[in-house]
Amino acid sequence: MNREELKAIIENVLKEVNTQEVAKRGCTDGVQCAQQAPDTAAEVAEAAQTIEVASSTEVPKKQEVADDQPICPEARCTCAANQIEDGELEDVTTMDIIEQYLYENPYDKEGYMELKRFSPCRLAIGKAGARYKTLPQLQFRAAHSAAQDAVFSDVDGEIISSLDLETFQSRCENKDMYLTRPDLGRRLDEESAERLREKHEKNKQVYIFAADGLSSAAVEANTKEVMASLLQGLSSEGISFGKPFFVKYGRVGVMDEVSEITGADVTCVLIGERPGLITATSMSAYIAYKGTIGMPEARRTVVSNIHSKGTIPAEAGAHVAEVIKTILENKASGLDLKL
Repeated sequence: MNREELKAIIENVLKEVNTQEVAKRGCTDGVQCAQQAPDTAAEVAEAAQTIEVASSTEVPKKQEVADDQPICPEARCTCAANQIEDGELEDVTTMDIIEQYLYENPYDKEGYMELKRFSPCRLAIGKAGARYKTLPQLQFRAAHSAAQDAVFSDVDGEIISSLDLETFQSRCENKDMYLTRPDLGRRLDEESAERLREKHEKNKQVYIFAADGLSSAAVEANTKEVMASLLQGLSSEGISFGKPFFVKYGRVGVMDEVSEITGADVTCVLIGERPGLITATSMSAYIAYKGTIGMPEARRTVVSNIHSKGTIPAEAGAHVAEVIKTILENKASGLDLKL
């Protein structure tokens, strides 16, 4: 038997083994798997080595697969079944979790969905064994990331400029100080306090301003609509108000110093609330009658849950205007006011 005949026999044996492995793994595109079945491959390799020693004929090398090629669960493989196609996944942040139902074989899906629509919580998300399914897990991580971004990022300066809001600042110099020193976020820095004294309009009944609070995303998403409907409501009731402004790194308590400086009867701050896993854009309106530095929190009236899936911003602004009117009529706010 000459060299060429031995080589042909070895190639035919290897080809037959590869074909069997392709069929076993469901590879239908005819591309050979790079790794053979362990037992058969060992026998063929041993036989090839014996023939090579006897005839000094080289055994064809096993097909090499680059490290960056897709890997089948059982072996390195370039089969079509394991190829990744180009395309886009649906954005998990745009999915409505209220309409989402991931339980398999439910007993009464329609009845459960009726109850589920009353809550934005993550209900009926199902499980895969003892773990969450992939989609709810991705949605949870996306919501957590959005909450972190809302807390740690600053309000876009272009948005503040587009709303024609002059910027003042609390005694916090940066975001880290703001998060670790809440007390400094309740007072204006010296330059801002002096500027407000010089620029504020005297003899105004109401002063309204925005502050980033713990969600810059809430300020960016809601301030424009809330402010517009709020000012329109005050104007329609003949209530005078000073020019709105923005306080960077401001806490709720900064409204007390604003109240003392401006001398307004009512002060209202539109502020971003601490984000959760349902929404990162929730805003609240805190309102106080003749606020003073250090006054108890019980003297504040609050309208909360202002966002696109809660109290609609435009509606919230109109409601806040009504609340301010009631506060002025009763000369009281917080627990002293009966709405």
